[in-house]
Amino acid sequence: MKKDIDWSNLTFSYTKTDKRYVCNYKNGAWDEGGLIDDDMIVMSEDAGVLQYAQTVFEGLKAYTTKDGKIVCFRPDLNADRLIDSAKRLEIPPLPKEKFLESIREVVAANADWVPPYGTGASLYLRPYIFGINPVIGVKPADDYQYRVFATPVGPYFKGGAKPIRVKISDFDRAAPRGTGNIKVGLNYAMSLHAIVTAHNEGFAENIYLDPATRTKIEETGGANILFVDTDGNLVVPKSDSILPSITRRSLVYVGEHYLGLKVVEREVLLSEVFEGKFAEGGLCGTAAVISPLGSINDHGKEFTFSNGMEEMGPVLTKLRATLTGIQEGDIEAPEGWIFTIC
Repeated sequence: MKKDIDWSNLTFSYTKTDKRYVCNYKNGAWDEGGLIDDDMIVMSEDAGVLQYAQTVFEGLKAYTTKDGKIVCFRPDLNADRLIDSAKRLEIPPLPKEKFLESIREVVAANADWVPPYGTGASLYLRPYIFGINPVIGVKPADDYQYRVFATPVGPYFKGGAKPIRVKISDFDRAAPRGTGNIKVGLNYAMSLHAIVTAHNEGFAENIYLDPATRTKIEETGGANILFVDTDGNLVVPKSDSILPSITRRSLVYVGEHYLGLKVVEREVLLSEVFEGKFAEGGLCGTAAVISPLGSINDHGKEFTFSNGMEEMGPVLTKLRATLTGIQEGDIEAPEGWIFTIC
């Protein structure tokens, strides 16, 4: 039986659910793993994650489809990205099959927490790995723990798909050959001061520029960026330090194969925005799918997209509706995109 929750008014916040999955790496191997009730973690005060931020994570969602099934969206790509992230931080990669099985078990065990179809809410899943044994010298941990928890969530940004106002950050998100292209906790830690500052100044997010020239648009603290140019083409900023968003890659495919859009992946100059080359802009990621940009502020100089601050532009509206339709079972999905739980 579904939980008694006001599903349509959920925020993007944590609620403890019934079960979570835990698997431990010790003596050179991952153990069998399984579901537990306890949401508390006990570790040494000198645990590797606490001393040297040795942790990687993922984010994905479970949905109720139109025909009542509970599914996840392309979790195989989350498994692949977690492996890439782990290798970069000298964490033993979790086997892909174990990742997929952990997702299946957590969602099935928390099925009553999956929001009903049509509410706009979903069950957010957070898989993560961290160094757990004591580490005082600067080196990788020996032992690790992998966990997955689930929590029902509403839209990431208040107001749902309403356009947001963002600013150009004075901070750099990632170095050119750093960790910007993997999903590690330290990337988000460095963005916290910047996002608090942006919120205090009345902005929803920061846009980070390339650290070398500070002329090219990269991404925000928690999402990739998309633009629609004045010819109706989908333009995707390209950089080696941008996180390869699964949502962005899916939107690119949907744009090309479902909507017939021309997609251009290239370096995007900030100056192009203020020259009016883009009619629409949006942030994309697991949490938000697409959040439309209303305006970008660069140290007092402001550019407002043609859709203004009231509604999402027509191309991104269609793109978002098509992808969410695929996720929720209203539109036929490409082969392998939908992972059925129950």
